Amino acid sequence: MHIDKELDTRGLNCPLPILKAKKALTDMLSGQLLRVVSTDAGSLRDFQAFAKQTGNELVEQQTAGADYIHVMRRR
Repeated sequence: MHIDKELDTRGLNCPLPILKAKKALTDMLSGQLLRVVSTDAGSLRDFQAFAKQTGNELVEQQTAGADYIHVMRRR
């Protein structure tokens, strides 16, 4: 999977990972992929809701140790 942009939001709590992702997505082209790494356990639920509200596709979510990784495709 080719990631076009990556954000490290480790150490930030809700709503900052979502706000940073939203800002990053506005600078991206349709179809590009954004990978967000977070340490906020609530981000799993937050990114699912964010995808539904904005129409951006949540391609993948995974947990790697203390990190929560979210991959979104720009609508």
